[in-house]
Amino acid sequence: MTRSPEPNRKRQRIDRHQQHSGESASTSTIMTRSRSRSTAQPLPANAVVSAPLAAVHEPGSSVSSKGALTNFGDESEVLESHQDSIVLTSKMLSELGSDQEVISKLGEAFSEPCTLARSFPQADALWAVDCPVDAADVRAAYSFIFENTSTEVHDELQRLTVDAINTMNAEPCDEHDIQMSAVLIMLLNPKITEYVNGDSTPVFPELCSAIMNQPSSQRTSLMQYFATSDAAPNTRDSLPYTAVTGVRTIPDEQLLGSDSEQASFERYVDIFQSYVTQEMVKAAQRVARPAAAGGEPTTQKVSLHGLSSCSLLAVVQCMALVNSYNNTHKMVSYTAFYNDAVNEHIDIKDDVPRFRMPDGVSFCGYPFLLSPTTKSEIIRIESVILMRTELQDSFFRAMFSGVTCPYLVLEVRRDNLVRDTLYQLDLKFSQDLRKQLKVRFVGEEGVDEGGVQKEFFQLIVRDVFSSKYGIFRASENSHFYWFRPLVAPGKDALEEIRLTGQLIGLAVYNAVILDIHLPPAMYKKLLGVPVTRDDLREVDPELHHGLMQLLNLTPDELEFLERTFEVEYEDLGELHTHELIPGGAQTLLTTDNRNLFIDKYVDFVFNSSCEQQFAEFKGGFDRICGSSYVRYMRPQELELLVCGCSDLDFAALERSTIYDGGYTKSTVVIQYFWQVVSEFTDELKRKLLFFATSSDRVPIGGLSKLHFVIAKNGGDSDRLPTSHTCFNVLLLPEYSTLDKLRERLLTAIHNSEGFGMI
Repeated sequence: MTRSPEPNRKRQRIDRHQQHSGESASTSTIMTRSRSRSTAQPLPANAVVSAPLAAVHEPGSSVSSKGALTNFGDESEVLESHQDSIVLTSKMLSELGSDQEVISKLGEAFSEPCTLARSFPQADALWAVDCPVDAADVRAAYSFIFENTSTEVHDELQRLTVDAINTMNAEPCDEHDIQMSAVLIMLLNPKITEYVNGDSTPVFPELCSAIMNQPSSQRTSLMQYFATSDAAPNTRDSLPYTAVTGVRTIPDEQLLGSDSEQASFERYVDIFQSYVTQEMVKAAQRVARPAAAGGEPTTQKVSLHGLSSCSLLAVVQCMALVNSYNNTHKMVSYTAFYNDAVNEHIDIKDDVPRFRMPDGVSFCGYPFLLSPTTKSEIIRIESVILMRTELQDSFFRAMFSGVTCPYLVLEVRRDNLVRDTLYQLDLKFSQDLRKQLKVRFVGEEGVDEGGVQKEFFQLIVRDVFSSKYGIFRASENSHFYWFRPLVAPGKDALEEIRLTGQLIGLAVYNAVILDIHLPPAMYKKLLGVPVTRDDLREVDPELHHGLMQLLNLTPDELEFLERTFEVEYEDLGELHTHELIPGGAQTLLTTDNRNLFIDKYVDFVFNSSCEQQFAEFKGGFDRICGSSYVRYMRPQELELLVCGCSDLDFAALERSTIYDGGYTKSTVVIQYFWQVVSEFTDELKRKLLFFATSSDRVPIGGLSKLHFVIAKNGGDSDRLPTSHTCFNVLLLPEYSTLDKLRERLLTAIHNSEGFGMI
């Protein structure tokens, strides 16, 4: 798991524990509150304050707002000291003699949310700092109930849970910090997503509404509980005590609890995901078409707007809160929030227009749920809508102002692609760029139905990134391109950079995948995401390694380097220097400022050295995609959208291929074809893709998403295979032998540039 930039939470609680362990336990009074009254109870001088009680102590006192860190020894002392305050634990339940006693005890615990919050206290004060609820004990209690009691108890637990949730929504309480403990306890119920109100409406959305109605600080506390409630129990019993103070201490090597925190947080994400999946599947089944004779029902697409009856919106909004916390603290991968059921059943054609409405309710407004494949489909539909609008507008303008071309037409020469394209795009208005693209190579007869433009993009991108233009460069150890530092970029260079941004925008708008090698940092900057030191590793691995080595040098070694806060770079054969900070030429690198030096150097590479170049590049890209759904994507997803994925899974392509003209998957020549292809290297496989589709890139979702057709093109002959690249159709004669097919196919794919009329 990627670590959060904040200090390690376990180290924080140990420091706080050690700070308090040396103090005398002089706290003599602690306030306990309910909805109707506030009382003061004296405590023994050597008492250990249980987590739920400590959690409601007034801020600023010697007791933490999350838990007390006074003195503690054996965990059983906590429960013995305050068993009158603790309402419920799994041990209490297991000691009851009958189901009626269990029901009575549950009724006491669930009588009010604040009462429920004083159940299942975290006995270990060290862990109570992060979460006052013992999640393991809560799970043990639910396990006991569902495995050892009757359905009468189960039904009563459901009724009590529903009443507690309704109480939280109907009677606001100022004890929000306590209520978050109650929310956590109810979320840990394995059947919480199945519970319904008396009118059969799901209760889980109401619990989510209760969460969203809490103050921001308490919602954040709940997110912290998600990260830590299940992280503690696995390691708690094995932690050593110090002999003098009776306080547990944790060696430094055990502080990195990232795996346990990740697993803890992901368990709660799964609770929300399970409900969303459950409701999406139910909704799809409700609108399913009746089954044909001998067939299965055909499920239909559903939109978030149409799911208002199950209040799914409240759950999705709550998931947005969890996702926001995860974006900051990097608890789990962002892919954990993708929901397969949403991506399978979402009605994109209905959701996209609603998303553009001022008060529209749409899954598009919650992009963390959507996979890159779904997002690319949203962008495609957006583009189609705009293209149709521009097509209609062109016809209307033609009626009043003369003939207007309904397409964005580029006529280019193969030997002058960049100049021809730059000149023609400069003459276009913004609305022209939103038309459907048509490319024609001068002197060739090919009609562009998609294939010509794909080859156009492949060729012009190759030209723009070539060394003859000098706009981009790649280090010897990296295949990624980045801007070349320029003291004063010329007008021509800036125009070519802007063209590059426009080309990438046009490719996205027209659903063309590019063979382009830009580092993750480029996509981050396009989406306004800050770059980091790690991004430098992709652009210049050697430089990144050198900068990281500075962190391992001793003061004497740094002094020997005599390095200042300056950077040297070459522009047109001349050496230039740049000060990383004001007065950098006079500022020596030391152990005290080396982190600043590294950060400023990274900032120079990604920002200062290419400020003008990137501004032009982004301006060109935003001219096409600035208002599209692209801005809701993550950098990794945008990279997939632009470049496609790298997995050449031809087995998936074989399974999804469509056959036409008399061929089937069992036809002998088809079996020959896949046998030959399976022997190809990755390079030959990419050549085959380029020959058949005019692109050697794999679409988002893999080759199974490529609509690939193999059609019969006559009987056995010496003719080469041909293709309709606009429609991804390979025209294959029915060759008589395996060797003949191999020879003819290899000849074709090695000579596949150019278009003609068949």
